[in-house]
Amino acid sequence: MVNDLFDRILLNKGPLGKWASVAEGYFVFPKLEGPISNRMKFQGKEVITWSVNDYLGLANHPEVRKVDTEAAKEFGSAHPMGARMMSGHTDLHEKLEQELASFVNKEASYVLNFGYQGILSTIDTLVSKNDIIVYDVDAHACIIDGVRLHPGKRFTYKHNDIESLKKNLDRATKMAEKTGGGILVISEGVFGMRGEQGRLKEIAAIKSEYNFRFLVDDAHGFGTLGATGAGAGEEQGIQDEIDVYFATFAKSMASTGAFIAADKEIIDFMKYNMRSQMFAKSLQSVLVAGALKRLDMLRSRPELKEKLWQNVNALQSGLKKRGFDIGSTQSCVTPVYLMGSIPEAMVLVKDLRENHSIFCSIVVYPVIPKGIILLRLIPTTTHTLEDVTLTLDAFDVIRERLEGGIYKRMSAGIVAS
Repeated sequence: MVNDLFDRILLNKGPLGKWASVAEGYFVFPKLEGPISNRMKFQGKEVITWSVNDYLGLANHPEVRKVDTEAAKEFGSAHPMGARMMSGHTDLHEKLEQELASFVNKEASYVLNFGYQGILSTIDTLVSKNDIIVYDVDAHACIIDGVRLHPGKRFTYKHNDIESLKKNLDRATKMAEKTGGGILVISEGVFGMRGEQGRLKEIAAIKSEYNFRFLVDDAHGFGTLGATGAGAGEEQGIQDEIDVYFATFAKSMASTGAFIAADKEIIDFMKYNMRSQMFAKSLQSVLVAGALKRLDMLRSRPELKEKLWQNVNALQSGLKKRGFDIGSTQSCVTPVYLMGSIPEAMVLVKDLRENHSIFCSIVVYPVIPKGIILLRLIPTTTHTLEDVTLTLDAFDVIRERLEGGIYKRMSAGIVAS
């Protein structure tokens, strides 16, 4: 008997999808309106926005908007047509790649169309069926999906646990001796939920003990960490030990696209073998021109990063002084951990938005363990100290209501469909 393909989908909407009837449009797929900034509109009401990864405030910066507008007038939204290898290559792409490589202290770089697709495709291209991947168990979904494409062996190590990494490298080494392949270790520069930096320095230090190559996804570190903003590798003083460096334009650069940087021979290989770029339309010139301007501002406007960290330190120190658990974040990402159910989390977030005008992301099971509510705040250059104070005061109120059982009573009627 052959079942209808859709039977499984209709009977099981998934751990998040089952909440769609009560969550969609408010808790998930919400609509923030107005110019990207510290304050935006949600359902017609101004809210302090802590959910936008515009770290350096470039999304709506007048100089950036001017370059974006001029580039749109010059190129439109289609130029260039075709994949880079065929008819989509331009001087702008080359210039951006040269400047990105210089900025992150690598020989060469390659511009990619998207962040999620980019890291997934990077992993897929770097390894063959004989190679072994060893990666942090808390890696982002894009890394996990890239690893899933790998036809060979893969091992996870406990989050930021070097002893666990060593044990798995021992396993990988034995396996590679049988297959004749190599080993790729993957970490994030900054883990996007917890805000912890990957232990890149410690991982680099064991390269002398084990024969592996090191790939770092630095989506949240690029532009925010390091003396020049070149990321977590620069922050930890081991940028040279990162064999393949990846970052996205979707956060500090406030745009679309990504890049990888490495030795020239490795980048040349990627250019000629990365299927998602070989068979996809080139990143549009309007976005490339905009990325060049954003990169210039990363390099020439240190005051943007300084203001960002003033806000980060004010928010994180304020939360800790008031007794909130923000884990062990070492970045701008500011998680606030509370105890409660998914229905309680819904009531809590609605209280924050409706009664305190605070909009932040809510993270619940299955992304994190059951019984935990993670409120994830992303400070940016555009936030003010008034925003911080109002948010801290609001968090005092919602914690008291949560611990007092008010949200539990109010959530009694909320059920998943």
